[in-house]
Amino acid sequence: MSTEVGGTELGGTDLGRIGVWTGSLDALPVPAARDAVAALDAQGWGAVWFGEAYGREAFTAAQLYLSASERLVVATGIANVYGRDAVGANSAARTLGAAFPGRFVLGLGVSHAPLVERLRGHAYGKPVATMREYLDAMDAAQYLAADGQEPPPRVLAALGPKMLELARDRADGAHPYLVTPAHTAQAAEALGAGKVLAVEQAVVLSDDPDDWRAKAHAHLEVYTGLPNYRNNWFREGFTEDDAQRGGSDRLKEALVPRGLEAGVARVQEHLDAGATHVCVQVLGDSPFDVPHEGWERFAEALLP
Repeated sequence: MSTEVGGTELGGTDLGRIGVWTGSLDALPVPAARDAVAALDAQGWGAVWFGEAYGREAFTAAQLYLSASERLVVATGIANVYGRDAVGANSAARTLGAAFPGRFVLGLGVSHAPLVERLRGHAYGKPVATMREYLDAMDAAQYLAADGQEPPPRVLAALGPKMLELARDRADGAHPYLVTPAHTAQAAEALGAGKVLAVEQAVVLSDDPDDWRAKAHAHLEVYTGLPNYRNNWFREGFTEDDAQRGGSDRLKEALVPRGLEAGVARVQEHLDAGATHVCVQVLGDSPFDVPHEGWERFAEALLP
C-alpha cells in the first residue's frame, strides 16, 4: 500500500510529498530526540515538522534536529511570532539556512490568544495585521553575517481566506493544520500555482472504534476551544454541536481517520485536492507519546 510520492521544491529545498508532524519530541531528552529524528531520516520521510508552545524554543530545536540528520528537511510548524521579534527570527532563520543549505523551512504563525496572553504575557493582536507587520519587519531587517544572504523558504500557518492571501503574496506557501481535503482544495485555489501547500493530517492507527474515538477526542479537546479552528470548521459547514469539546463523531471522522489504510487514503485525498506536501501526525495516548512504531508502519505504507 503506497501513495504517490514526488518532490515539493522550494528553491533548493525539497520537502518531498510526505513528511511527519509531531509534538512528541519534547517528551524525549535531547539525545533521544536526536535519535528519533535520525530514525525518521533513515526511514525516508521528506520532512519533520514540529510546533512551539510549552517545550523547546523553535530555532534551537531545529538546529538540534538538523544536526542529527543528513538529508531530512526540518520545518517549524510553527514558530510563534510572539516568541521573538522579527529581527531575531530573520537572523535565526538565515543562520540555519546557511548552516544546513536546502534543509530548513521557516513556518510562522500567530498562534492563539490563550497561548499568547496567558503563557507569554503579550496582547494578542488581529492575526492578519500582526503577521503582515511581522513580515514587513523581517523583510526590512539588516543581516550582516558572512553567509545566509538568501533567506530560507517560509510558509505561514493559514486557515482563513485573508491569511491564505497573505501566504500567497508574502511567503512561499501555507501550512494549514487540522483541516479537511475540502479545505485543502480551497486553499490550493487561493494560493495558486507555484506555492507550497503543506497540510498536517492526524491519524489514529488503531482500527478499534473505541480506541480511535478516545484518541481523536483527546487530540481535538484543546482545539475545539480555540476560535481560529472553530471558525474554520464553521466555514466548512460544521456546527456548534460538532465543535463541542473534543468534537462530535462527525468532526472526528472528518479530521482524524481511523486505521492505517484510512490514513493512507486521506493523505492521497489531500494530494488529489492540491496539497503539495502532507505531514502525518500519528496520535498516541497523549501528545507526549512518541509513536516510533507508528512512524515505521506509515513509512512502509507511504514511502517508496
